Amino acid sequence: MPEGHTIHGLARELTADLGGQAVRASSPQGRFADGAARLDRATIERCEAWGKNLFASSSSGDVLHVHLGLIGKLTAWPLDTVPGDTVRLRLEGREQAWHLTGPQTCALIAPDERDELIATLGPDPLRRGRDRRSRFVERLRATTRPAGAALLDQRIVAGIGNVYRAELLFLSGIHPERPAAGIDADAAGELWDLTVTELRRGLAWNRIVTVRDEDVGRRVTRRIRRDDALYAYKRTDEPCRRCGTPIEDRRVAARTIWFCPTCQAA
Repeated sequence: MPEGHTIHGLARELTADLGGQAVRASSPQGRFADGAARLDRATIERCEAWGKNLFASSSSGDVLHVHLGLIGKLTAWPLDTVPGDTVRLRLEGREQAWHLTGPQTCALIAPDERDELIATLGPDPLRRGRDRRSRFVERLRATTRPAGAALLDQRIVAGIGNVYRAELLFLSGIHPERPAAGIDADAAGELWDLTVTELRRGLAWNRIVTVRDEDVGRRVTRRIRRDDALYAYKRTDEPCRRCGTPIEDRRVAARTIWFCPTCQAA
């Protein structure tokens, strides 16, 4: 599932490519035909991301709400590309077209519905706001669920998925099964600061890279090999990059999470 940095990147690209334009909209698949008809020839006024949710406001008064879910994709194509029958929504700008396939959510909602949805979400590490850190700390420490489950709860923090939760907990030295309520306020605040830093790097590099120079023996750049980019995620039985202990995995919140039993002692 695409995590928050990917959705923020898509919002930027859509704004740059379609913002201020009257677009042609269609639904080759047919499942979003009515919605596409409402958007057709409307002007895209603003695209923004909140966690894993993408919103595009239009001059029709509608807000396009997209959540990619596990298999959804939103990609740019040349205008002369013939869309396949899996394309839920096609938006054509002046220079290229965008194809939406396999989304968990593709709907037109009213602005007040968007605001109500956003109000249910936790703070987004990639958005501005003075109280984001304190809101995260308060919500994290208010649940007795494991830390590994809490980070996937979009009501606690918006935009974290399975990759980032494993990597953030590793970097913080927090065992994924540790009760979130047992994390003290200072450590929770540091976890938030780390989350902001890592997602900003993910947005800038358009990929998740969490390793530090000293742990891979060279300067880390966005071109680092995929196998060298992460500490814990999907590295079962491989040596920890810091202590050499084999990485383990557990099921937390119905999904597998990876961790180092030494660096993240229970």
